[in-house]
Order: sequence, then C-alpha cells, then structure tokens
Amino acid sequence: MNVIRFADLVAQGQVAGQRVFIRADLNVPLDDAGRITEDTRIRASVPCIEMALQAGAAVMVTSHLGRPTEGAFKPEDSLAPVAARLSELLGREVKLVVNWVDGVDVAPGQVVLLENCRVNVGEKKNKPELAQKMAALCDIYVNDAFGTAHRAEGTTYGIAEYAKVACAGPLLAAEIDAITQALANPKRPLIAIVAGSKVSTKLTILQSLSSKVDGLIVGGGIANTFLLAAGQKIGKSLAEPDLVGEATAVIAAMKARGAEVPIPVDVVCAKTFAADAPTTVKDASEVADDDLILDIGPKTAAILADKLKAAGTIVWNGPVGVFEFDAFAHGTETIARAIAQSPAFSIAGGGDTLAAIAKYGIEQDVGYISTGGGAFLEVLEGKTLPAFEILAKRAAG
Repeated sequence: MNVIRFADLVAQGQVAGQRVFIRADLNVPLDDAGRITEDTRIRASVPCIEMALQAGAAVMVTSHLGRPTEGAFKPEDSLAPVAARLSELLGREVKLVVNWVDGVDVAPGQVVLLENCRVNVGEKKNKPELAQKMAALCDIYVNDAFGTAHRAEGTTYGIAEYAKVACAGPLLAAEIDAITQALANPKRPLIAIVAGSKVSTKLTILQSLSSKVDGLIVGGGIANTFLLAAGQKIGKSLAEPDLVGEATAVIAAMKARGAEVPIPVDVVCAKTFAADAPTTVKDASEVADDDLILDIGPKTAAILADKLKAAGTIVWNGPVGVFEFDAFAHGTETIARAIAQSPAFSIAGGGDTLAAIAKYGIEQDVGYISTGGGAFLEVLEGKTLPAFEILAKRAAG
C-alpha cells in the first residue's frame, strides 16, 4: 500500500517550520481518581512527536479518551493526565489546549496537546465543516493512531481529505508494513491462529482467512464448535451449535485448497469453570456429557507447535484455552513458545493475545505486536481500513 510517510518528509527536509497535526491514540485506562493505570499507548506515541519536534515543526497532538458526549465536555473526558505524562516522557511542558478547533497558538519547536477530539461536534460522523476547520490548522496531517484506523471520523479521515499533506506516522506505517508482510505478501506456509469464545464474533475472519492461509488453527469456544462440526461430542462446553454449518463450510473450503483446519485430538476437561477445578486430559472422542473443555490437550499442543515451527508466516489472534487459569494455560503457553521459537514472521493482535504474550514474556520474539484491537480484526476480515484508504488516495494525488 502506497502512502506518504512522515519519516520521509522529515528526511527530505519538508517539515521545518511547518504546522504538524498528529492524530495519536492516547486512549489509556484511568482509575477512579483519574490516574493513568497503563501508559503503553502514550509511550508508543512519543517517537512521532519527537520526530516532528526535532525537525523543527510546530506540533499539535490530539486523541480521543473514553466515550465522551459530543458538545458536552465533562472533567473525566479531559486529556489532562495524558498531558502530564507526555510532559514527563518528552522532558518538556506539554500545554493542554481547550476549544482549539478555530485556532491554535503554537510555535516551531513547541508541542501542545489538543483536548479530547471526540468532544467536538461532528467528530464521530465526520462532518465536513469540522474536518475543514481542523485541516486549516496545519500544513501536514499525520495519522499515527492505528487503533482508530477502522473508523472514518473527523480526525482519522475527514482532516486527511482536506489537509495540504496527509501522511502516515511511524506507528501507522509499521502496522501497514507488518500487515502487508503477513497477509499481502506472506512467506509460506501461512498459519493463522483464531481463537475466542464465539465463532459468531469471528466468523467473517475465519471465512476471509480460509481463502488465504495454509493452516487455520482454531481455539477456545471456537474450537468446540469445530469439534461439533467434526462429529465429536463436547459435553456442556461453550459452543454455538447453530453455526456448525458455517464451521463445516470453512473446513471444506480449506480442504478444497489442500489446506487444513487441525481439529484437537485431545482436550483438557473439568466439571466446573473454576481456577481450582480438578482437570482431566482426554482424547477428543472421550468427552463426557458433563465435561467442560477448557484447553487443548498436550498431544494437540505438540502437533500445533510443530506446524508453527515450520511456518513461514504466523498470524495470531486469541489464546487457545482459558489461559487466565493456570490449569488451563498449557495449550496457550505451548503455542506462545512455539511462535517465539519459530523462524516465521509473526504478527499478533487482540487484547487477550497481548496479555498472553506478556504472561509468557515473549514480546521480543514476536515479529510484530499490533496494538489495534478492532482495527487488527477488521484487517483479518479482509476489510480496507478507512484511514489506510484515505492516506493511499492522497498519496496517489
């Protein structure tokens, strides 16, 4: 995908003295006292801001925070805690600017944070009047917020239509490169892991990937539905019997291409859903009527690990068992360690996946960790994200 990259504009000397508007993703969790509890997104935004400052730009940064009501600002909607943390990380004052749509006072070498953009009337529905006003604030618009790339809003799409220059920041550019490497031009075999509680929430992803991948590993409640499709009993495990037909169709589509959906050969069961529930490893054909399947078994985990170690590219979304309970985490840990040891290029995304990566300390061994959540899932569905679309359109002139 061809987009203008902010790093290239900096390298070409086109940023000095320019007014740069950065749409970052600073939507961090806050506790009841308004303190930031986890600042990964803020830290991830710093390289783009520093790049602009070092190039001599007048820098404006904005983001949404939470779900404010447009036109009705409340204190809990404020980016004030983010401004304080950014000041610490950048080692300079980051002034918070309110009511900024009609004009911003910022000089080259300075950075200001523009208050919660979703408070502005017209942001969510991408009203042209708002987009044109925001575009008039800057010479260069930079989208560095992959987490919002699946939304066509004022600060993610509209401003890019009207700004003199619209480009991708380093975070967004890295996501585009990783996604292209994993899905558009993958080294094969391409193996995807799609796990989660429900087939219904990831059915379009499964259908989209079934035409692209060489192996489709399913886990969690999704795997239980596929076990039903393969004619196995699953006891009282979480599943969606009404989607067995769709699961069967995915298996058939893969088989027709010479690809496969490996069905678990053994599983870890318990009688109750609890961290301290006694566990039993059973062949998939021996699940009792009162069993809950809560993880893949060791034989299945070993088979899947071998496939992952032989892969050329791995896409990972979702743990394969109830990994929050240690008794049912072995499958996910085996998968995680196999991905870490594999020479394949790997891209991982989704909140539970990131939690598993952190739990097993393999951050340095995954090729690319996407912070996008919903945007990452929409890419896996085969959708073109609005933010990518408008940046590519602007790059094409």
